Amino acid sequence: MTKRNWKQVHPRSLSHAMELCVEHARQVHNRSVEQIADLIALPNKFTLYKWIDTCRMPSIMIRPFEHACGANYVTEYLASSSHKLLVDIPRGAKADKDDVLKLQLEFNDAIKLLAEFYEGNACAEDTIGTLTAFIARAAGHRENVRKSVAPELDLWGASHG
Repeated sequence: MTKRNWKQVHPRSLSHAMELCVEHARQVHNRSVEQIADLIALPNKFTLYKWIDTCRMPSIMIRPFEHACGANYVTEYLASSSHKLLVDIPRGAKADKDDVLKLQLEFNDAIKLLAEFYEGNACAEDTIGTLTAFIARAAGHRENVRKSVAPELDLWGASHG
């Protein structure tokens, strides 16, 4: 059995999202449905099976379920079904002028590929990947700006990262 590239997996429905979470937990973290149920403090695994079967998981249990599975496919599906884009925000890191210039180059590359896509000279997968990578990089800079307003405490100094 070949390993799945989990970064390329996207849920098609709510039930598919829940199944993907359970499959991810099994393949990546070696967790059974019983272990997932135990981690989210359910009395037994059958409650979790029922939620997955009926797609009626209480909303308050989505985050604990995803945390126990190590994947957020339910959240991703809920966002995409509302025509929202979720992007992992990279941890903010100190940036300098070169980082901003690199961001500008990545933006130019993404726009060039987008124009090529609309002319029929680029595939959708590459275009989506490039645009998403740029958006994630921009989100990292957004996080830097946000942290500048309320910086985190550096309790152990920069050497303990």
